[in-house]
Amino acid sequence: MSKRLLVGLLTLGLTLASRYQLGTPLTPEQVEQYDLRPVVLPDGRGLPPGQGKVEEGGRIYAEKCASCHGKSGEGYPFNRLVAEPFPITPDTPSTQFAIGNYWQYPTTLFDYIRRAMPYGQAGTLTGDEVYALVAWLLYQNGIVDGSQPMNAQTLPKVEMPARALLELDPQTHKRFPWLKLP
Repeated sequence: MSKRLLVGLLTLGLTLASRYQLGTPLTPEQVEQYDLRPVVLPDGRGLPPGQGKVEEGGRIYAEKCASCHGKSGEGYPFNRLVAEPFPITPDTPSTQFAIGNYWQYPTTLFDYIRRAMPYGQAGTLTGDEVYALVAWLLYQNGIVDGSQPMNAQTLPKVEMPARALLELDPQTHKRFPWLKLP
């Protein structure tokens, strides 16, 4: 009975929405801006061409990121980005989470910055700017030495200190025992 009611309500809602022309059709440019593909995977698939160096990243950070994350990534008024890569525990306060001790994959950092930053202007950074920012942030966290430019070949090879903390949750492991984390 409830399934029929749900289907009926859904049909009624769609009929009314089309009748009253609710919503605004998206232009192809708007669809492209919010298109989630290609997703960047831990092994680097989906990373765009380009590269960036630590020095460039420092300049871009000062211009576009420091007002929210602090002069050196110390985290004021928004999240902390730079910390010593000490291991976190269940007792570690979330204010101590940073790239060096929390993020498991450097490619995830790239993907997040590309999609969500800078605040209020998400998606406006070029691929080269994102690579440079990632290089600078990894350097500030003591994860890379900054001698190599970051690009689609070097970024997936970066070993993140928090990678060892990532475990498959027990329920997923029960349902998919063959599944392994990258």
